[in-house]
Amino acid sequence: MPAAAGGGEHAVSEVQVGDTEALESALKRFNKRVQADGILADARRHEFYEKPSVRRKKKEAARVRKLRKALRTQAARQH
Repeated sequence: MPAAAGGGEHAVSEVQVGDTEALESALKRFNKRVQADGILADARRHEFYEKPSVRRKKKEAARVRKLRKALRTQAARQH
């Protein structure tokens, strides 16, 4: 497999398929493994260049959302 233009490693998820195992079940296990490894999420995040300022704003917005959600759940538990 050729190296990427930027260098670095490729994440590879492998699933061993048994002789009597159906292809559908192996595919389902593979999809679960890819989801758990976060390969698609990482690919989406790197699909377009994101300026550092935009990245910081998104990170701050996520932090605020998480904080508000925690406050809401805390308030709901008190009632």
